[in-house]
Amino acid sequence: MRRRLTLPLVSAVLAVAASLMMATPAAAAPADKPQVLSSWTQESVTSYNAWLSARNNQGAWSAYGFDWSTDYCSSSPDNPFGFPFSTACARHDFGYRNYKAMGTFSANKSRLDSAFYADLKRVCAKYSGATKAACDSTAWTYYQAVSIFGVSPMVDGTRSVA
Repeated sequence: MRRRLTLPLVSAVLAVAASLMMATPAAAAPADKPQVLSSWTQESVTSYNAWLSARNNQGAWSAYGFDWSTDYCSSSPDNPFGFPFSTACARHDFGYRNYKAMGTFSANKSRLDSAFYADLKRVCAKYSGATKAACDSTAWTYYQAVSIFGVSPMVDGTRSVA
């Protein structure tokens, strides 16, 4: 008698466990996703390098569900006057897309734009003289454009300036 009672009980417990497992999203992002995203979208060179390393090894971060897509500098040149701004634009897109997806874009936009400007200034720091001045001026223009006109790219059907 004991065996007959145990078997239905075990079956019921397994059925409940299976239904709970199906109800839990298999692709749920780790709880520290906001902290990781924040660490990759700061103004510092350390933050930039951490993001770049992760971007080059996206598979290691797949559980987080980050949106790595980019249109680089949108409708602006990615490398204006030969200045390589495309990676800075890609990181800016990363921040915009992922904060928008988390619903916290507005609270982070200003910092994302400032980090973008810091990235552009690091590009310009490699130059000197009139070339550096031209790069700095172009970087300022790109920063002002995203600061004033930047919106969440492609997430809400619009495009950003950078």
